[in-house]
Amino acid sequence: MKTALIHEWLTKIGGSEKVLEAIYEIYPSPIYVLVKDEELIKETIFENAKVYTSFIQKLPMAKKNYAYYLPLFPFAIEQFDLSEYDLIISSSHSVAKGVITNADQIHICYCYTPMRYAWDLYHLYIKSIKGISSVIAKLALHYLRIWDLTSLAGVDYFITISKYTAKRIKKIYRKEAQVIYPPVDVERFEMSSKKEDFYLTVSRIVPYKRIDLIVEAFRHLPKKRLIVIGDGPDLKKIKGNAPANVEFLGYRPFEIVKEYMKKARAFIFAAIEDFGISPVEAQACGTPVIAYGRGGVLETVVKDETGIFFYEQSPKALIDAIMEFERKENLFEPEKIRKSVQKFNKNRFKKEFKEAIDKIKNRE
Repeated sequence: MKTALIHEWLTKIGGSEKVLEAIYEIYPSPIYVLVKDEELIKETIFENAKVYTSFIQKLPMAKKNYAYYLPLFPFAIEQFDLSEYDLIISSSHSVAKGVITNADQIHICYCYTPMRYAWDLYHLYIKSIKGISSVIAKLALHYLRIWDLTSLAGVDYFITISKYTAKRIKKIYRKEAQVIYPPVDVERFEMSSKKEDFYLTVSRIVPYKRIDLIVEAFRHLPKKRLIVIGDGPDLKKIKGNAPANVEFLGYRPFEIVKEYMKKARAFIFAAIEDFGISPVEAQACGTPVIAYGRGGVLETVVKDETGIFFYEQSPKALIDAIMEFERKENLFEPEKIRKSVQKFNKNRFKKEFKEAIDKIKNRE
């Protein structure tokens, strides 16, 4: 079957781009994106791929500030003419699944999440915007929700990243989704049994990641050290109000992040994520995880074997979990923790994904 791959944008290499990379290795096909950054994809698997972009690529500052063109995304994705292809595979967390297809084509969507800022995180997102921008955002997201549901008509099959996301797809889209966990580069991480006396969190500093909650918890634990790695719009505000025992390193390259993950006493994760790659990466280093017990992390962390859960997004609940972890710390074996996440490797993903696509093609 002649195949096309659809993805929202190639302007950074994050978790979804790693999935697209694995899919491209199985199906080396043309890739359609709203916008791409040619410099960023140099020396990646996408450098020599046929990558087609939308009209947004030509708009001012689109490579860096494409988010400002959010209201145009649905229109832009619909302009791709995919009529020559038999199989469409969309890699979607926003609008990629909205490409227009016909009755003779098979459209399979690997869905990372229904649009979070339009659905689950709508009210949190709106609270972060002030003045007339808030009114414009509300109108734009209202339109996006309507379009999002309308675009479902073009998707024949959903595959998704976790049972948690499958539940959200069922709730919002009223569609069943097969679960195939995304690939994580667990092979790039080495285990270390020598831990140092600090806690670690690695994240983009945005509201829903709840870095503020983690920092506030350590305000009440002055003798314990927290290191925060990551950048984002909330960094300045949170850093400016942080206690002396919390250290902010900002953005750090992979090799440095890996070293901190190997040495950390435990990795702390307070967000609700559909999957959550960083807790898996920490476990690949043999580092236990202290996590908020909702979302995809319940499928990657094993209670009292590879981590500890807290069940309320509050500093007190996190403090209690840290105290519980320290009481049980000797139960956590780095070798066992690392072994628990080996199942999330890329080869497993590629095998399961190809098998799923083949079954669908045979059925059709």
